[in-house]
Amino acid sequence: MSTAFHNMHVPLSTDIHTRLKAEAKRSGQPATVLVREAIETWLVEREKAALHHAIAHYAQAVAGTSDDLDADVEKAGVERLLDSERGKT
Repeated sequence: MSTAFHNMHVPLSTDIHTRLKAEAKRSGQPATVLVREAIETWLVEREKAALHHAIAHYAQAVAGTSDDLDADVEKAGVERLLDSERGKT
């Protein structure tokens, strides 16, 4: 399966361009590969942050409601912590 690529013009400051070219030379990889990897990493981090934010928002919205935590799960968690403090685990 081949991956289609699309071009995008991204103006860079002289400093960033110089540093990118130096890193490409040092690593032996084309600057375009380094830029693709950097963008992919940035996007993954943004997606993780968005998911974290959505989960935190949901948790805040349901705090104290019946959706907050199942009573049996909460009881089991407390028992596990107590056993851990007593050295039973």
